Amino acid sequence: MGRGHVTPNSHPCLGRLPTPWYPSALSFLSSVTPLLRRSLLPLPPPRRAHRQAGRHRLGLSGSDAAMAEGGEGEELLRPSLLAAGSPGPKRLCSRVMGAAVPPLGGCPGGPVGAAVPSGGARAGGGGGGGGAQGCCPLGGPGTGPSCGPEGTLLPLLQPESLLDAAAKRVAGSWAFERVEGRFQRIPEPVQRRIVYWSFPRSERQICMYSSFQPGRPGGNGASGGGAGAAGNGTGAGSSSSEDSQAAAATTGPAVLSGAPGTAPHPAPGAPVSAAVTEGLPFRRGIRLLETGAVDNVLQVGFHLSGTVTESATATEPEMTYKVAISFDRCKITSVTCGCGNKDIFYCAHVVALSLYRIRKPDQVKLRLPISETLFQMNRDQLQKFVQYLITAHHTEVLPTAQKLADEILSSNSEINQVHGAPDPTAGASIDDENCWHLDEEQVREQVKLFLSQGGYYGSGKQLNSMFAKVREMLRMRDSNGARMLTLITEQFMADPRLALWRQQGTGMTDKCRQLWDELDILQIVILSYIGVSRQFHPLLWLPCLLGLCGTWLQSVAGALWVCVVLNPHCTLEEKGCWLWQLRKWGDLDVCPLEDGNYGNELPNITSALTQSSNHRQSSLARPRRTVFTRAIEGCDLHWQDSHLQRIISSDFYISPTYQREGEGLLFNSQGQPLWLEHVPTACARVDALRSHGYPKEALRLTVAIINTLRLQQQRQLEIYKHQKKELLQRGATTITNLESWVGHPLNPIGCLFLTLTEACRVEDENCLEISDIGDAKPPVYQHVPVANSCPESGESYLSLALEVALMGMGQQRVMPEGLYAQDKVWRNEEQIITRLQELELDAVLVQTLRKQSILLLEGGPFSGLGELIHRESVPMHTFAKYLFSALLPHDADLAYKLALRSMRLPVLETTPSGDVTHPHHIVSVVPSRYPRWFTLGHLESQQCELASTMLTAAKGDMLRLRTVLEAIQKNIHSSSLIFKLAQDAFKIATPADNNSDTTLLNVALELGLQVMRMTLSTLNWRRREMVRWLVTCATEVGVRALVSILQSWYTLFTPTEATSIVAATVMSHTTILRLSLDYPQREELASCARTLALQCAMKDPQNCALSALTLCEKDHIAFETAYQIVIDAASTGMTYSQLFTIARYMEHRGYPLRAFKLASLAMTHLNLAYNQDTHPAINDVLWACALSHSLGKNELAAIIPLVVKSVHCATVLSDILRRCTMTAPGLAGIPGRRNSGKLMSTDKAPLRQLLDATISAYINTTHSRLTHISPRHYGEFIEFLSKARETFLLAQDGHIQFAQFIDNLKQIYKGKKKLMLLVRERFG
Repeated sequence: MGRGHVTPNSHPCLGRLPTPWYPSALSFLSSVTPLLRRSLLPLPPPRRAHRQAGRHRLGLSGSDAAMAEGGEGEELLRPSLLAAGSPGPKRLCSRVMGAAVPPLGGCPGGPVGAAVPSGGARAGGGGGGGGAQGCCPLGGPGTGPSCGPEGTLLPLLQPESLLDAAAKRVAGSWAFERVEGRFQRIPEPVQRRIVYWSFPRSERQICMYSSFQPGRPGGNGASGGGAGAAGNGTGAGSSSSEDSQAAAATTGPAVLSGAPGTAPHPAPGAPVSAAVTEGLPFRRGIRLLETGAVDNVLQVGFHLSGTVTESATATEPEMTYKVAISFDRCKITSVTCGCGNKDIFYCAHVVALSLYRIRKPDQVKLRLPISETLFQMNRDQLQKFVQYLITAHHTEVLPTAQKLADEILSSNSEINQVHGAPDPTAGASIDDENCWHLDEEQVREQVKLFLSQGGYYGSGKQLNSMFAKVREMLRMRDSNGARMLTLITEQFMADPRLALWRQQGTGMTDKCRQLWDELDILQIVILSYIGVSRQFHPLLWLPCLLGLCGTWLQSVAGALWVCVVLNPHCTLEEKGCWLWQLRKWGDLDVCPLEDGNYGNELPNITSALTQSSNHRQSSLARPRRTVFTRAIEGCDLHWQDSHLQRIISSDFYISPTYQREGEGLLFNSQGQPLWLEHVPTACARVDALRSHGYPKEALRLTVAIINTLRLQQQRQLEIYKHQKKELLQRGATTITNLESWVGHPLNPIGCLFLTLTEACRVEDENCLEISDIGDAKPPVYQHVPVANSCPESGESYLSLALEVALMGMGQQRVMPEGLYAQDKVWRNEEQIITRLQELELDAVLVQTLRKQSILLLEGGPFSGLGELIHRESVPMHTFAKYLFSALLPHDADLAYKLALRSMRLPVLETTPSGDVTHPHHIVSVVPSRYPRWFTLGHLESQQCELASTMLTAAKGDMLRLRTVLEAIQKNIHSSSLIFKLAQDAFKIATPADNNSDTTLLNVALELGLQVMRMTLSTLNWRRREMVRWLVTCATEVGVRALVSILQSWYTLFTPTEATSIVAATVMSHTTILRLSLDYPQREELASCARTLALQCAMKDPQNCALSALTLCEKDHIAFETAYQIVIDAASTGMTYSQLFTIARYMEHRGYPLRAFKLASLAMTHLNLAYNQDTHPAINDVLWACALSHSLGKNELAAIIPLVVKSVHCATVLSDILRRCTMTAPGLAGIPGRRNSGKLMSTDKAPLRQLLDATISAYINTTHSRLTHISPRHYGEFIEFLSKARETFLLAQDGHIQFAQFIDNLKQIYKGKKKLMLLVRERFG
């Protein structure tokens, strides 16, 4: 280009262009116009290359001095407006848009990336950025109003210029080097527009890369993670490779050809709910932007820089950070910030600068790449430039500058061998991988940190957030999704605990297993139509129709990787790379197995096509299956089948009039297409389409799969009708559905359900992209008619969602192996039911519910609710509880029929041959099979919940209550659960504010009686609680119930329970008042209680005698009978403590002589050694002696020989002796007795015998203690001798005996000199 004056040209499509540049501009536009007419084809995947400082450029590729001249002045990032008087641009559309657009940002004429408010177009986007309807749609000129600076509204129907349309497409699709290489001359305005449009235009992308927290899916998009965001035109990241087709990986309707979708996008800076975490970098960046913290913003080519100032706080001073951002093809490729951020995603300062560029492009200074500026300079200007640059930064760049100068001056240096020089502002090279900046090292460090924290709740939550971020990226067709998943997987494989678990032969923890399962869920979704060309033959799909589904993808543990490898935009080269990597991980010894266990496993019964013994033998040698096996197998899937293509391409694909051979299997009788593939595999395809922004295609395939399942269900029912008589006669059946769809690693039922319900979801117009999941509002659904269905059928996607969920949940399937697999079954079941409960049942859904429930009841061995089910079939309790609650208001008979049939638990109800040693009612783990039913406890609790629900609903209906009671008694085998049901029934039957329900009370009582019978001979820590509750329940029922349990006590209670709890409670004053009994009723109860007491005393006198005496107090004959039972049992089975207790009771009741007799009997059972001076029976002995002393000399004389015989402890004997000498005997005042009132002498009987025994005990005890005495016990021993002397002195010659005793000690133990010295000092 030549230098000189530039005259404007007013071409209506190009805007203002200098005349000399007009031919070059026309040439450029004519070359790129095809890009505007079609969606870009995916380019070959770029090679991963090390990112250098910038690509090498010789200078202005195709530009001349005129461009240099035009670049001297500053130009703001604003499109040129038309000159005054110039003709306006051509009107490319005539659709009238809304008359007002609030200042939310702009379109091509102003700030980029803002959203049109609700009711207008919503921003779409994602990895490829979406076209914003009403602004700048993908692949075409504007169709709505343009926004001026700061959101000011330009005239209506103002289209964008062809220059901007072409520049936007090029900027999002081609590396700038490719543009330079294709065109000899690129006008400067064209360069500027390409550079202008090369910065990302979607705030949603910035949000995604600055926060773990994903946005909520909107519209009909994929579940999990946030909705795709949109920009204008191609949007952020719409580029080569897989992203070229991702113009808008949004939640709106999109097609495989790459047409844009729509997604909700909040206005920038919109008010944020309290659920939004204000500490998120994205929110902090918005605050920084809104407070004017961003300054000095400069864009030089493909490099953006600026400063962000953090305000001072109470603890931190004001800080200013320098931020630099490099970008290419609407993606940020590198970021640098002075804050030193060490995190996976962008800091708030990078966010603030990025949003400034998106929202305020007219305030950003734009310069062409620095190499263009240098090209304009002559030698003197270049030298001055370099010297000034070195002077300004001499401390930092001087060594580098000198080194470069030396190399340039050396003709043989490497730098002189390279053509051109690097320019960090010139954009990416063609060979550079075009993807958003992701700090791989930080991803590794974060995952490693989270894994090292073990089962800590926060770490698991963070890892789940990372998985959600992967899903969000995949849905937005961002190549970093698979890249981030690879990094996470590598760290998981490097977890040192894997080797430890394998070495120990144990399974991983539940938390780690769940994380591995999530890691495995996203792998089949990156293989597309560009995959393998091999076709499926329809005849190979017939076994699926008959319920004998193939098993080659049966044990997939890699659903996340499955999602990746089934991406509809994956090339053969990429697929090969994934396959190689997955096999590499799977071949490692530490790679977790898909069933969660290590070592040699027993055969997997769920992987068998038949029940033949031959297959069971061959399955012993089954191949090793890891968590990556399913993803590896998923690499064999393809999208090239013509029937599949037609299904997902059109809503109106029906059976042709003339069918070729084999085509009859592809359509049902209504002409609707079928997809006869292994169900989980087909559902993986649906998940792949949903996950990559093709909700309509996923919906079409889902409908085809459901039509196939319907046909399969119909044919299964026909087969069963022919076999029904034979099966009922045998009373047994087999399971043909050996693979469970519920709990399957690919979650097929959940996938279909979500796909259908998302099509019917009513979105809140004011919903936020970033919201806390815990505060999310329940979804609202509406009926959306199924495309290509009969209007009279009233069929909607919502009714299909309910139908397929019921099909899958009602499938009869065998319980899988292993704790993890079994746990996953019921967790997945509860997740599906939770989603079902979100549906508001209307007439259409109730009709679907009734129809499918009837089919399940009649489904035979194919249904878990059929008449006959296999012994090891997964129970239907949780599912039946939902069906019962949903059907009850509409069809009570069907609800009860279904729930009562579901009460069965065959694994406990039947005993297989060869296993008759275990009573079925106490089996907690099935002993006859391997693996065990690890979740049996949970299954029984769900059975109990179902029964409780029926009891609650049947209140007041005697016939239904009786039926439910019979089902409970027949099917529930856990006493604790039956007791819980009894308590529930009692609570429901006795409301606080209403009269009791007698029928339900009787049900509660019967259940309580059954619990008593079940636990009578077994240990149960809640037994006492159960007994007390039963008495309470019987009291509530009435006096006849109390009489009944008293009369039949031996079948319900132990003797101790019957006397101490049951009879005592029945005879209490509180019970009599509660029942308002008259005298005959009280007497009847008392008579029953006394009879019970005597029977229990006879059966267990040791534990029931005292209770029997207490209960019989008011009846003389019964009391005497009970006393005689005690006397008869005293000499045989009763202990001294029991006899002492009864003796004290007798004394308390005024029977001292009977008390003395019992105490004497107790003394005969007692033996107190010399060193047992703290024995608990000492108080009883002292009480017995005191009692005998108070009765008189004769009683004392009778008990002293017993004491001397039983007690050998000197201190106890001396205590008894002193007590007897302090008062005269006979103070009890027994009628007919004469009291002398004299003190007893120790020299006469009976105390003489006691004194001699006490002295002898002291002597024996002294010798025993001296045998093993230690010096630290010398002082204690001297005190003991002092007490002994006091006893010796009670005898007439006691002082002589004691002196002789001391002398003997000195002679015998003279070796203990120190001790004997102490003895001499004290006793002489």
